[in-house]
Amino acid sequence: METGSKMTARLMLAVGGAVLGSLQFGYNTGVINAPQKVIEDFYNRTWLYRYEEPISPATLTTLWSLSVAIFSVGGMIGSFSVGLFVNRFGRRNSMLMSNVLAFLSAVLMGFSKMALSFEMLILGRFIIGLYSGLTTGFVPMYVGEVSPTALRGALGTFHQLGIVLGILIAQVFGLDLIMGNDSLWPLLLGFIFIPALLQCVILPFAPESPRFLLINRNEENKAKSVLKKLRGTTDVSSDLQEMKEESRQMMREKKVTIMELFRSPLYRQPILIAIILQLSQQLSGINAVFYYSTSIFEKAGVEQPVYATIGSGVVNTAFTVVSLFLVERAGRRTLHLIGLAGMAGCAVLMTVALTLLDQMPWMSYLSIVAIFGFVAFFEIGPGPIPWFIVAELFSQGPRPAAFAVAGLSNWTSNFIVGMGFQYIAQLCGSYVFIIFMVLLVLFFIFTYFKVPETKGRTFDEIASGFRQGGASQSDKTPDEFHSLGADSQV
Repeated sequence: METGSKMTARLMLAVGGAVLGSLQFGYNTGVINAPQKVIEDFYNRTWLYRYEEPISPATLTTLWSLSVAIFSVGGMIGSFSVGLFVNRFGRRNSMLMSNVLAFLSAVLMGFSKMALSFEMLILGRFIIGLYSGLTTGFVPMYVGEVSPTALRGALGTFHQLGIVLGILIAQVFGLDLIMGNDSLWPLLLGFIFIPALLQCVILPFAPESPRFLLINRNEENKAKSVLKKLRGTTDVSSDLQEMKEESRQMMREKKVTIMELFRSPLYRQPILIAIILQLSQQLSGINAVFYYSTSIFEKAGVEQPVYATIGSGVVNTAFTVVSLFLVERAGRRTLHLIGLAGMAGCAVLMTVALTLLDQMPWMSYLSIVAIFGFVAFFEIGPGPIPWFIVAELFSQGPRPAAFAVAGLSNWTSNFIVGMGFQYIAQLCGSYVFIIFMVLLVLFFIFTYFKVPETKGRTFDEIASGFRQGGASQSDKTPDEFHSLGADSQV
């Protein structure tokens, strides 16, 4: 299997083209924060022009909250629609087609100021949310299916790397002196046109998923040809054999619907794991840190909070790269546990720092260290792992339905945190991160006892582990904790 684990130009092209979609998702998550004041001014001017009276603070707050939250609503609908596309059009073609949404959104948001229409901006945010929801299913699924087993974890991390790079680019472009100002903010929101165009140029040269060609379309010769290009070798018999075995297994199973995932004892445990891991990502408190990092830094007494926020974006990106190198060595489960434990510790530090800030001004530095630590631990485990482990927990048949359910769980919890954090923060004050610490501890316990190690195992081996009742891998004793990765090598 030496040849099967090397990085080829065609594989790089396929993964690179796909993760441009992840970059779009990250960019649109982070882009709306920095220009808030100038966009609110635009809303006010538009209202004044139409109704000849200033907008009321309550209406302005409602319009702004809608502009932010409707992105997540679009994401929920998009993520739940993944299965409608991937089996009918293929993984690669689905990614290509979804760029129509990105182009439409770029036009709506980019020309909203010229048209004096905040409705265009809000509709554009909803449409790019739809696109991002689809992307969170398409990209990890495609990357997981084109990657060799030995590189699947590392390449799966590229989806998260694309997201955090997108957030960082949005934070930098959103600076007042670049595009986060009154004259250039439509360009900041319309910038998404460029990655969409780039993806439309690159993806036609990337191959379709060989698993889709063989298992869904029964086109063995095409699948073999694609595998040879992806693996950079003429001997792809072991890959083909694994796919055929998975195909035979799929023929024995009836078509898997979303309801079937919950009804069937075969899928109940893996879908529960997939949902809980997605919740562990969103309910960890990371979005609370990203949505409100500027105000947290302001409260901590930082003079230039926007630069501290960009600093957390840099830490975010750097530690995603660290995870990329560790995931095939340490294993998915171990990294996820380390990430959850580290974040829980940083949540306690943040609470202590924010509580004692008035008595001890130097605590502001501790709160910054805690935020950076929180972000770093997130990117070691809970950031990248929940996305690609869904592809690993399911065989080809139930995979699209599983991605739809996991994606919906992720976007729904994202929406709840985005809408609810501000109110909870007002209610709990500096103790708000204690709530996240409790959740992190609960997610740690679940992961420790229920999540199997998937490193170095083929899709069919992981699925057969659940077919045998899941006990052999998911209920490891504490003594076996450190040897999980080694035990599960092919």
